[in-house]
Amino acid sequence: MKNYFNSTSIEYFAAWILALVWVSPLLYAFWAAFHPQEYAINFEILAPLTLSNFAEAWEQAPFARYFLNTFLIVSSILIVQFIVCTLAAYAFARYDFFGSKILFAIILIQLMIVPEILIVENYKIMSKLNLVDTILGVGLPYMASAFGIFLLRQTFKSIPKELEEAARIEGCKLFGILLRVYVPLAKPTYLAYGLVSVSYHWNNFLWPLVITNSVNTRPLTVGLAIFGAPESGVNWSLISAATLLSVSPLLLGFILFQKQFIQSFMFAGIK
Repeated sequence: MKNYFNSTSIEYFAAWILALVWVSPLLYAFWAAFHPQEYAINFEILAPLTLSNFAEAWEQAPFARYFLNTFLIVSSILIVQFIVCTLAAYAFARYDFFGSKILFAIILIQLMIVPEILIVENYKIMSKLNLVDTILGVGLPYMASAFGIFLLRQTFKSIPKELEEAARIEGCKLFGILLRVYVPLAKPTYLAYGLVSVSYHWNNFLWPLVITNSVNTRPLTVGLAIFGAPESGVNWSLISAATLLSVSPLLLGFILFQKQFIQSFMFAGIK
């Protein structure tokens, strides 16, 4: 029993240390963003607070446009992913067609491919389609997700077939069955996958950096990198304020819906 408590205490201590290390950059960003530049690296408890860093950062870069671009990219990707993944997952879960196992194995193999490997080929395709420096060009390579298909397929397979048969008896067609039976019962999985997709594409940097050339298409990550470039001078207070502006939607969403987030991931994991 004594050894158990000792090991538990060590685990809790290690977890707190790792948590502090992980959150330390965010804590520093909060400190620098709400204090004048001269106090960005001078941690004085009585240092004056200010909101001018946020106003100045907002004025020096078109963050309103960056927010709009990011919202359009993330929302368009998520909507199309939901549609494509739902149809593909239902087909793999309920239909035993020729080559279905091979096709599903190929989809699973895609989970092992790092998206950055395909940047050159994706750029060539976007160039041939005249989609370079467009919102559609940023999102198109991600609008089919192997992870989403796998996750929804596992969820759909756990839904009793009797519910689908009852819906058919009531006169529901394919899309009616999906919308009235499968989608409502898979809401926790949709929420869990939606959170993963939104957080990933909100923070995606390399592909948007390659495919975008103008303010009209750049997302927040690329705009923030340009804003914080050393050529324009390094002001840690302004950079920290701009960083908080960029991550605030995700941070606020997690704070408001933390309980639902954790429950959805646990439910999806049980599936």
